[in-house]
Amino acid sequence: MIAEQIINGVVLGSMYALVALGYTLVFGVLDKLNFALSELFMLGGFVVIASVGLGAPLWLAGVLALVVCGLLGLVVEFVSFRKFTSPDAQVTAALSSLAVGLIMIDLVQKTWGGEPVAVPVPIEWRRASVSLFGMQVQGVKIVILAVTLVLMAALHVLISRTAMGRNIRAVAESPTFATLLGVDVKRVNQQTFFIASVLAGAGGLMFCLRNGIASSDVGFTFGLKALAIMAIGGMGDLRGAVLGAILVGVVESLAIQFGFGKLGEIIVWALMILVLLARPGGLFGGAHVTEQRA
Repeated sequence: MIAEQIINGVVLGSMYALVALGYTLVFGVLDKLNFALSELFMLGGFVVIASVGLGAPLWLAGVLALVVCGLLGLVVEFVSFRKFTSPDAQVTAALSSLAVGLIMIDLVQKTWGGEPVAVPVPIEWRRASVSLFGMQVQGVKIVILAVTLVLMAALHVLISRTAMGRNIRAVAESPTFATLLGVDVKRVNQQTFFIASVLAGAGGLMFCLRNGIASSDVGFTFGLKALAIMAIGGMGDLRGAVLGAILVGVVESLAIQFGFGKLGEIIVWALMILVLLARPGGLFGGAHVTEQRA
């Protein structure tokens, strides 16, 4: 059914959105690309597996996954971006973050191997379903959508309504002027990386809950699509990242419905090209984080 595929697309798009929001937040504040976010997405599921293996309940394992991903985001900020602040060092910082991501992949593969690993989610929980508009929808999909909406709403409130958000917007506008206004730019950068990494880890956690597996190579695929989504929505625009992610997810799911599933990857990149040809700044014209106000 087309309606069912649209729901699947929205669920898929919500997972894309969390990674794309992480990319967009860092890019909007620092004008830099943190390629390690895709591997933090991947690590979310493996932290759950390790935590449950040590005896933690599933809900606590999920919380620990978000905290660990956030803390690793601070490590990436320190290793790959702290010393590379000049405009000429942007490529160096991006490549450094890519190297950190590759180290994460290698460590995961050395620990769990290169094959997908089952996530300890109860089968009954994954098979549970609810009736929605005459359709049976898996309860896990409802949970994913609910958690994603809560995280997106929390991010919106944080950016638009809190002192931290005001500082983030000030640094995104001009780090120099923000410093003159008394904003601790170093601290804001750390907060931004932590938030972006938590969002990426949450996306990976949602992926594992939906599919029941964690894989060391899933971050690369989601990371590339998240970059395409950021371009589709508008570089540095949080609203565009969400809209672009939902659009890509629905297009991918409908491609499966109409027998073009094998062309899913091509369709995503073709969609990006079409959008950029029509609107070079993306769907929202490349608005900045500073414009994300209520």
